Amino acid sequence: MGDGDLTWQDFDIGGETRAALKGQRACCLWLTGLPASGKTTLANLLERRLVAEGRHTYPLDGDNVRHGLNRDLGFSEADRVENIRRVAEVARLMVDAGLIVIVSLISPFRSERDAARRLFAPGDFKEIFVDASVETCAARDPKGLYARAARGEIRNFTGVDSPYERPEHPDLRLDTETRSPEECVELVMRTLL
Repeated sequence: MGDGDLTWQDFDIGGETRAALKGQRACCLWLTGLPASGKTTLANLLERRLVAEGRHTYPLDGDNVRHGLNRDLGFSEADRVENIRRVAEVARLMVDAGLIVIVSLISPFRSERDAARRLFAPGDFKEIFVDASVETCAARDPKGLYARAARGEIRNFTGVDSPYERPEHPDLRLDTETRSPEECVELVMRTLL
């Protein structure tokens, strides 16, 4: 049995109905940026704010999905592409379930972020660029990864020896060098939700 033998099965209940039952518009908030730019911090605060307002959410964090769903992937360019593809597919299913999905994933390649967007209905995918310079991120370095990459202990580290392609037209740009996490969350709430 091959891919040509598969048929998409439509069901009577769709994503709009599931979201309406939750009293919200489902969407994917895709936070992209360098390591230590603030993606996970913002995802956590954003989810807390949404839940406090009675919204139904789920976070998909890059590190967390690599402990389970993507534990078989390394950090080569091909593995990073597959990592993004899998997370995007899961996020799409969760949006169809009526949730507001908050993805915090470096997702360094523009083409893969664009491919993720194409999985969603227009308006259901919001690319949020969590912007901080490599110097700022390296100074923050909460996990010590930039220091390890600089010593050559980690290969293919985004921002050191692997590229990060800045979003050209994100739905929202959050400058985490000049704005507090709380200010950034407020911008997301006012601009995208």
